[in-house]
Amino acid sequence: MSADGHERGPDRRDVVTIAALTFGGVGAALSLWPFFDQANPHQGTEPRAGVEVDLTPIAAGQTITVQWQGKPVFIRHRTVEEIAAMRAVGVERLHDSLARNPAHPTTALALDANRTVEDHAQWLLVVGICTHLGCVLTPNPPAHIRAEGAAFFCACHAARFDTSGRVVGGPAATNLPIPPYQFLSATRLRLG
Repeated sequence: MSADGHERGPDRRDVVTIAALTFGGVGAALSLWPFFDQANPHQGTEPRAGVEVDLTPIAAGQTITVQWQGKPVFIRHRTVEEIAAMRAVGVERLHDSLARNPAHPTTALALDANRTVEDHAQWLLVVGICTHLGCVLTPNPPAHIRAEGAAFFCACHAARFDTSGRVVGGPAATNLPIPPYQFLSATRLRLG
């Protein structure tokens, strides 16, 4: 307000200050754009598709490893005896009672049937990373560890998991997660 009581408009100095601040703000935003833009996928990058796996060459009792999203996924062709033994385990005997299978509710129990797909109980898929500290598991442990009922073993800290991917010993507290997958046919599946 001026001395005579009239409201005064912005003078030249105010206009220059506002213009300089606006120019500086726009410049700062433009200079940061490359940092934000680099997080976007490259234009030539295909979206991540699922991994298809042919199950035909996997013999009963054998485990193979495939890579999915940078992680090892174990695919085990379980024997009839392994399935029967896993189905006989009661939830009260498990270290972790949750199925950890995205195909079921998060509260689903770790029954063997909740860790596989109906009508495909012979196929077990688990992410092959120990739930204790993230070491990559051994899908075919030594005989003395297999004799204890372990199908997957962590050489880092001796965590052991059964042929349903459930904790049976060692420091791990949670079962191995089941990756999302679907059967395309009786002998072919897609991870992801």
